[in-house]
Amino acid sequence: MIKIINKTEIIKTLYENADPENAAPMSAYMRNQFDFLGIKKPQRALLSKQFLKEAKKEEQIDWGFVYHLWDLPEREFQYLAMEYLAAVKKLLVEDDLSNLQKLIVNKPWWDTVDLIAGNLVGEIGLRYRKQTEEAMKKWGRSQNIWIARTAILFQLKYKENTNKELLKEIIEYNLDTKEFFIDKAIGWALREYSKTNADFVREVIETLDLAPLAKREGGKYV
Repeated sequence: MIKIINKTEIIKTLYENADPENAAPMSAYMRNQFDFLGIKKPQRALLSKQFLKEAKKEEQIDWGFVYHLWDLPEREFQYLAMEYLAAVKKLLVEDDLSNLQKLIVNKPWWDTVDLIAGNLVGEIGLRYRKQTEEAMKKWGRSQNIWIARTAILFQLKYKENTNKELLKEIIEYNLDTKEFFIDKAIGWALREYSKTNADFVREVIETLDLAPLAKREGGKYV
């Protein structure tokens, strides 16, 4: 069994297992926006398994460690940061929305932003509902597409707990962006919620001037 419980060791181990042959195609898949070590997800999961198991025992989130991982150039370290935060997500509090916002706007792309939205902001929202919803109203109006995308997607896993009026309100904020990642997020959010409330999603599609992409994605199950 691979045993890595030290935060310095896990970083060292990932560097030691870099595979340059994998790195180039992995970077190309992300439009060459990030460098990669070349460690694919199954191997990364094996290398970090014990570390993440131990992380679940922590009594507070080590944001210094998270930001250190975020500052490292290779994308696998941002993935490790996401996995670490997922392991300790029960420790997230309302004030951590500002920490997550910093991660969203630094090195943003769908691969990290969507995990932050659904897994982390969504977790905070379930426990600090009023405060999170007020924050998402503001995020939904952001000119930063990744902050707005997070507001659209944070309820993705809520099902019957979805605040449907808030979802509609945030969608309305973003009807005319002509931005692929916003339109895709709107469609994704509606598609997921249609599994719980198809009538509401059908009404949104029929009454709002959605982009063709959002309408097509959102209407798949209605």
